[in-house]
Amino acid sequence: MRLTDFWARLEEAFGPGYAASIASDQVLSQLGGWTIEQALAAGVETHVVWRAVVAAYPDRVPTRLR
Repeated sequence: MRLTDFWARLEEAFGPGYAASIASDQVLSQLGGWTIEQALAAGVETHVVWRAVVAAYPDRVPTRLR
């Protein structure tokens, strides 16, 4: 998954403002205690990060975006 696709999905699932907050503020156990931004900066592949987002927020991510 391209990085632009990742951000588009995150914004579609959470809205532009909240997506940015989720990415910078929420620590995900599925990412080893990193935020989304930290994981991406460390080189974790976008599809791995996206799966962590889906696992952490199953009720927020629409099925078609999974």
